[in-house]
Amino acid sequence: MTSPLRPLIVRLRNWVGDVTLSLPMLQRLADEGHDLQLVGKAWAADLLAAHGWPVHTLPAGLLDRVALLRRLRQTARAVDPGFDERLNALCLPDSFSSALEMRLAGLRSLGHAWEGRALLLQQAVPRQRGVHELQVYWQLGNVLQRQTAAQPVALGLKVAARHAAQAATLRQSQGIEADCIVICPFAGGTWNQQEKTWPEFPALANGWLQSLGRTVVVCPGPGEEALAQEQYPRCKILPGVRLGTYAALLKDAALMISNDTGPGHMAAAVGTALVSVLGPSDARLWQAVGLRVSVVQGSAGWPDTDAVKHAVLASLAVKNL
Repeated sequence: MTSPLRPLIVRLRNWVGDVTLSLPMLQRLADEGHDLQLVGKAWAADLLAAHGWPVHTLPAGLLDRVALLRRLRQTARAVDPGFDERLNALCLPDSFSSALEMRLAGLRSLGHAWEGRALLLQQAVPRQRGVHELQVYWQLGNVLQRQTAAQPVALGLKVAARHAAQAATLRQSQGIEADCIVICPFAGGTWNQQEKTWPEFPALANGWLQSLGRTVVVCPGPGEEALAQEQYPRCKILPGVRLGTYAALLKDAALMISNDTGPGHMAAAVGTALVSVLGPSDARLWQAVGLRVSVVQGSAGWPDTDAVKHAVLASLAVKNL
């Protein structure tokens, strides 16, 4: 007989890159017998659809968030009488509010001792500093499972069949080949108050990349559509692509070129060759993780265009072997 699943309520981070980097830890917990009940942004359900975990959309207000967590706790107690007697929640964000919401819902949560919230958590662990974010999440899994496991070298983002079909239909309707080049020239947020957008992206995408004989695709996120049309007139612009379909497009692409941003992590996570162009970001902490990732960064900031071109040609050469 198999052991019954143990419900575990997990509050996800709020950014695509963070959720992608936490994926190996989540998969490990699921494989080791936890019935994951994820709580996160609305897009997380689409991104993680192929993994089969319920993703409950995070409400906007404190009271509604606490009410959702209480409902999940009540459901978990009905299937697991010992739910309230153990660590039963994982708080991945480091915010005070996320720990408070779990405490008010009566959950016994594990999370990082950060922003004075240790008293709100059932178990607070020091947040690792100076290590990659993948290791930060993986260590939380080690603590929860009370055993250390080898950290994976690939993230393993799965693509749902429906998303693969949607991507194929989209490519056909737009006349885009499967082995296209996808670029993500945008970046949400900053690094130490410095922009994470490579200044030479428009010149490369509208010029040299066009000579490679592949369609260059841009999938702007919400609010990026006008800028994409303005700065990338020679590229194929696909606005409104949801994350699951985006991941499927990336899986079949020959290459992605990206700033330090969520879609770059997604490309690496589905196994696509990625040229990750970094400027101020600390690659030791945030670089994309995968077997086909090339990080290009200057010695004191942004790399020059020739270095990026060299990485692109090298990645495509491996693809064509």
